[in-house]
Amino acid sequence: MTARAQAAADPALLSATALVDAYGAGTLSPVTATEAVLARVARLEPRLNAFCLVDREAALEQAHASEARWKAGAPRGRLDGVPVSIKDIVMTRGWPTLRGSRTIDPAQPWETDGPAVARLREDGAVLFGKTTTPEFAARPVTISPLTGVTRNPWDTTKTPGGSSGGAGAAVAAGLGPLALGTDAGGSIRIPASLCGVFGHKPSGGRVPMFPPTPYATLAAFGPMSRTVADAARMLTVIARPDDRDSAALPADGRDYEAALEDGTPARWRVAFSPTLGHADVDPEVAALVEAAVDRFAACGARIARVETVFDDPVGLLARLKRGLTAYAFRNHGAEALAAMDPYLVAEIEAARGAELFAHIDAEMERAAFAAGMARFHRDHDLLITPTLTVPAFAAEDDAPQGRGRYDWLAFTYPFNLTRQPAASVPCGFTAAGLPVGLQIVGRFADDLTVLQAARVFETIAPWADMRPNLETET
Repeated sequence: MTARAQAAADPALLSATALVDAYGAGTLSPVTATEAVLARVARLEPRLNAFCLVDREAALEQAHASEARWKAGAPRGRLDGVPVSIKDIVMTRGWPTLRGSRTIDPAQPWETDGPAVARLREDGAVLFGKTTTPEFAARPVTISPLTGVTRNPWDTTKTPGGSSGGAGAAVAAGLGPLALGTDAGGSIRIPASLCGVFGHKPSGGRVPMFPPTPYATLAAFGPMSRTVADAARMLTVIARPDDRDSAALPADGRDYEAALEDGTPARWRVAFSPTLGHADVDPEVAALVEAAVDRFAACGARIARVETVFDDPVGLLARLKRGLTAYAFRNHGAEALAAMDPYLVAEIEAARGAELFAHIDAEMERAAFAAGMARFHRDHDLLITPTLTVPAFAAEDDAPQGRGRYDWLAFTYPFNLTRQPAASVPCGFTAAGLPVGLQIVGRFADDLTVLQAARVFETIAPWADMRPNLETET
């Protein structure tokens, strides 16, 4: 059975936009779609470990309410009845938010929705479960003392990446068309690349956040999906204002989905940097990205090859994170640390004694680094790179064999430092059948151009119908 035929036979495989169109036409019910997603989760979750919570009762209650609204001709919003999963780092009313940690007590009132979750709920989305994350979203792979190892749908011996690894695995496997992820160093784009889905890290402040976190200026909340239109629709919803985040960008009221097709490649000045000047890229990854850029150029985009964009900011990131980590975990004593992931504990212990002036020096260096990228974008509307230096590796490993802790992430974390929008689009498969992602970076606050460029790539090299085969289908 072809991927297209599978989608027609199983509503769980339909995009969010296709679901909403079917609801409006009366050819499909939100209840039927939600039941299909829940059934698929029940079948495939044991192989993936992508969810730490699935709430069938609450999901069906929401789906029935959505069905009634559609029958009355009064849908609540543009995601009414669409199943959406939430990364277990984001506050969600009625569900524990354990952040992949055994140190958080689940037996407490859970009465708060974070801003993005509140907007999804207001829009009528069906929230059906929470996806796995490494402890406190601190690893670029999804392994935690609470939930164990999460696996990649394309090869369950491989990692889906992290820290939104459960979200990436779920979307790739058809366990819901949309997932809410977070990204403070690549945590949306890493699993998007390794799982062969689309992931958009919005500009810093584009999507309001609450409660406050020391890592807020590095982090962004954003969509993971199988199509660019689905992500643009979700971003339109979650970017609406919330007065709990005084540092959020002013809401612009933009409809990102409606403007997707307005991009004109011939007008874009695009820089392509295969290594940024310092990254060691796997040859298969490099070849797939080069081929994708050639196809983009054939659409009329003006592409300039730029070998070096900046010196590796990994030292800056380490200095900045040391101060943030020291503050964030200042109250974690020996008992808590004994229950935590040794990977994170080592980072916490190394951060003890961080000095105020050293941290402020790092903040000043970060400001200069961001200013340098702003100058770069005077001449380039977009920057294209590989998303990662490697394809997926063993699920139990912290990093690819022979690679350092950060060098395989050389393309992602710089744009958390600068707060620029960045997306990962699927651009092909290795000989072993593992997905590879291409990253599109825009100037700060210009999420629309990033999404439009991603849509162009999707048009010339569609990926939505390419699915991992996790079950025998006839």
